[in-house]
Amino acid sequence: MTSTPATNPQSEASGTTGARRGRPGYDTATVLSICVDMFTKHGYDATSMGMLAERLGISKSAIYHHVPSKLDILRQALDAALDPLEEAFRYHIANPEPTALATLRALMSETIEVLVERRPYVLLLLRLRGNSEVELAAMQRRRKLDRLTASIVEQAIEEGSIRGDLNPGNVARYMFGTINSLVEWLRVDDSMSTESAKRGVLSLLFEGLETSR
Repeated sequence: MTSTPATNPQSEASGTTGARRGRPGYDTATVLSICVDMFTKHGYDATSMGMLAERLGISKSAIYHHVPSKLDILRQALDAALDPLEEAFRYHIANPEPTALATLRALMSETIEVLVERRPYVLLLLRLRGNSEVELAAMQRRRKLDRLTASIVEQAIEEGSIRGDLNPGNVARYMFGTINSLVEWLRVDDSMSTESAKRGVLSLLFEGLETSR
């Protein structure tokens, strides 16, 4: 893919804003990263601004220097997970490979790369319960990606590259379920490289879907 990669919030945390007297100095990206870690560990609803302030070692009022609200922290975190995924889909749909199956494989390959690169934000995305408009909107965005994937699977079935007895919607869900599990697995076991894990997942997914030649 030749599209410009989305900015990684964590990569922007190369410095700090001027430190306040008696308090550690943080830039906004670092605050976001730490808050996301707290949301993932304790749950978004169970994490208060007081807990975030204690973890950061700053006052609650100091957090508002970086973000307007806890809900806005969540919105930024979910955008960090979903924006590059949506960009990948836009690119591969606009620039398809010679076959639908090849397009699907290229798209899933980049999806794995994005999810691993944005793992902290993706883990939070996977734990959503739909208790706020921001969460519901993010879940709708995820469902749209499922539908787009199912559409490509359907094209691959029509071209004879994927078995015709498979339901496109189910295949899309199986694919994302497998990839999401990879993100969880790599969180607790980093002994395998991302590239090696990606090759294994893609081989499992696509060698099990391709018709016999």
